[in-house]
Amino acid sequence: MSRSGLFPPLARSGHMTAEEICSRLLYRDGLMLVLDKPAGIAVHRGPKGGDNLEAHFEALRFGLPRPPALAHRLDRDTSGCLVLGRHHKALERLSLLFKQGKVQKTYWAVVEGGPADVTGTIDLALGRLDAGRGWWMRVDPAGLPAATRWSVLGRAAGLAWLALKPLTGRTHQLRVHAAAMGWPILGDPIYGSGGPVRLHLHARAVKVPLYKNKEPVAVEAPVPEHMRERLLECAWQPA
Repeated sequence: MSRSGLFPPLARSGHMTAEEICSRLLYRDGLMLVLDKPAGIAVHRGPKGGDNLEAHFEALRFGLPRPPALAHRLDRDTSGCLVLGRHHKALERLSLLFKQGKVQKTYWAVVEGGPADVTGTIDLALGRLDAGRGWWMRVDPAGLPAATRWSVLGRAAGLAWLALKPLTGRTHQLRVHAAAMGWPILGDPIYGSGGPVRLHLHARAVKVPLYKNKEPVAVEAPVPEHMRERLLECAWQPA
């Protein structure tokens, strides 16, 4: 199941209402929900507090005794497909699928510059930058293995539109890998040049092999408003 089109922006307060989070539902069955996460909101409460998606999961119970829970994470500034388990057993199954690398994830990114080739794989281990930088990461030969497949979908002057498929699930993996290759993701304030635009990284699609003897559940998230202009420059054609 997939859904296309643009969702309304968040309320001016920056806080998500029950109606807004329900409007972002891309997929629902008895075990799993998939949301189109907006950029600019954390998926869970951080040490400094602030609004977060988990605080609004009560609106996604749909008759069950408890709200759903996160099966994985997306960065605050990353948009797109976010998978939730609807109850404990479902969450266990989903968490195992993610841990085993059986969930196929495809991200779209607009990067500065871009690779010379059309496809490739980045195989660079990652480790923590330092204890004082929280979750910031760096390329570290002594770190955990990390691999990302990439392909060029389009180009523009000084930009490239990439499909990124992480083969491992390290923190900030796509952002660090892209920057290490010399083509940081546009708008990345940590690993790139930042600037006035939002991070141009979108969890475009997921395929979850949730049910035996059935095709994986395939879900696609629409392109967020803040990425449309640069993607159009790179020859993206809206459906």
